[in-house]
Amino acid sequence: MPLDELRALLNRHVRPDQYTGIEGVRLSRFEISLPPTPTTSGTMLVLVAQGTKRLMLGERTYEYRAGQYLVASLDLPITTSFDADPQEPSLCVGLALEPAAIADLLLAEPETAPRDPGGARPALAVGDASPELIDAVVRLLHLLDHPRDQATLAPLIKREILWRLITGDQGELVRQLGLAGSSLTHISQAARWVREHYAEPFRVEDLARLANMSTSSFHRNFRAVTAMTPIQFQKQIRLQQARLMLATHADDVTGVALRVGYESPSQFSREYRRLFGTPPSQDTVAP
Repeated sequence: MPLDELRALLNRHVRPDQYTGIEGVRLSRFEISLPPTPTTSGTMLVLVAQGTKRLMLGERTYEYRAGQYLVASLDLPITTSFDADPQEPSLCVGLALEPAAIADLLLAEPETAPRDPGGARPALAVGDASPELIDAVVRLLHLLDHPRDQATLAPLIKREILWRLITGDQGELVRQLGLAGSSLTHISQAARWVREHYAEPFRVEDLARLANMSTSSFHRNFRAVTAMTPIQFQKQIRLQQARLMLATHADDVTGVALRVGYESPSQFSREYRRLFGTPPSQDTVAP
């Protein structure tokens, strides 16, 4: 069975840091259930080989199990959890999705281009992995046993994986990732600005102009993609950055609050505790 072979490869090659010798490929194995943990999604394909993974974005919940995958077309602040135990650990393989590689494939196969996207779609989606997709992922992980072949064969198999995604259940979302003029790309530009300037105030009208949209259209499309308003998105980024800063500035909660853009330390503490479950003064290690 392809999933059995995938599990064996994951168990053989997984490392504590999750990285592999193949660029953009990460493997994970968890033997205990992971409680809801704030993190970021990356722009990724995540295929579950064993166990159940749960991901929360705003008010939306995505659950996917063995033989299913999640596509994230935008790097988003999320909350994730796993169901696992030592007898049946959670096993996942992740592959970074590169818009340039998707665009190259769309140019080579123009009939795969989106016909009428009908506005922005959510940036996350779950699909059932086809036998062909699982087989391609298995062959990619087999290259971990043959380092000499990786430079030549890994790009070819990655391209095949992208093809399987583009022609699969969630192909429309993946195709949007490769199109420079798509609504997703415009929202991505605005989200990137917020991520890079999270400590700065902004006017939604200016973000809408950056995304080349009217203010009302931008609001609608941003929420459709991210499940959050622009202000909520900024708040999530600020709090996650604050958590990282507290790892090295645990005795300077007020200073961290100011550095991430909060004018009120008390508001920062309330919102930090609401997201992470502990006050910032007690959260002194990186996630």
